[in-house]
Amino acid sequence: MSSPGKPSPGKSVPVLSDEQVARLARRHHMVDPTRYLYGSLHHPNEKEIREQNPTRTARLLEGVSIATRMRSHCYAYGVEHIPDTGVFITAATHVTQMDVFVPMETLFHLGRRPRFMAKAELTKWPWVGNALKCVGMQAVQRRGGLSMAEEIEKQSVEILASGRPLTIFPEGTVTRDPLKWPMSLKPGMAYIALEASEQLGYQVPIFPAVTWGGASINNWWPWPRKNIVEGIGNAVDYADLLEDSASWKGEPPRASVDELSERVRRAMERIMSEIRGENPPQEGMWDYKTESRVPRPAIREDPEEEDDETKHFDVPALSR
Repeated sequence: MSSPGKPSPGKSVPVLSDEQVARLARRHHMVDPTRYLYGSLHHPNEKEIREQNPTRTARLLEGVSIATRMRSHCYAYGVEHIPDTGVFITAATHVTQMDVFVPMETLFHLGRRPRFMAKAELTKWPWVGNALKCVGMQAVQRRGGLSMAEEIEKQSVEILASGRPLTIFPEGTVTRDPLKWPMSLKPGMAYIALEASEQLGYQVPIFPAVTWGGASINNWWPWPRKNIVEGIGNAVDYADLLEDSASWKGEPPRASVDELSERVRRAMERIMSEIRGENPPQEGMWDYKTESRVPRPAIREDPEEEDDETKHFDVPALSR
């Protein structure tokens, strides 16, 4: 396998090497997210499981997991950050469609059942619509004169307020960055987190989840299997952005929304940098609107690497 490298525009993405996976395993407790992860630190949320078509969901989860194992060697770390109960937001990257399946498999195998938003039209697709509803899709329809983005934000806040976790892909679509780094984020995720936190009276945790390796897989002939690693980071701290929430008039200020969006994007960028074994482009991030690389926005806080990322674990080789 090739060592981790820097993909060039128009060229195939290098394979995530066995050597790089071994380096990650020396720093983190790596697990197989395609299998159940119940244990002393993780207990299934039975209430969420019962409320979400448990039999059909279990069958669908097994089918997706088998397909993932057939196409890749899949690993994950940071799963200990996900709580057994309570609401949270998973802010996931979107490099390929594998970035949809791997985080969902991980959370489901931890015993959580997050919701995620999708256009109502998808429910009309044969088989796919029912499958999506089984795994927690919240069908979004425009109502009351709201735009689609506004309706998604409204329903997302309602989901969190009801006690269910939520998975969001804050880039809004597959990244347009030619080098496959997290690009500029849409503001919806930050609006949702700030508004839900204001309603609930506490900071809703946002866990950045980065999946890397899927871009090197040939969808027509995925063998030999390639490596995929998902990294879940510590919750992004934004308590300072909630200090003046009592003064908000209907929605949080755009400056706080932009600040939180950039904090989450940088957290995603740091995790991806470690997984890939390389630094992100010095020129800046990829901006979706201008379709160009721009300097990273200034933020009030730029936390250093999380403490747990410097720890070392003695991890046995994962059997396959």
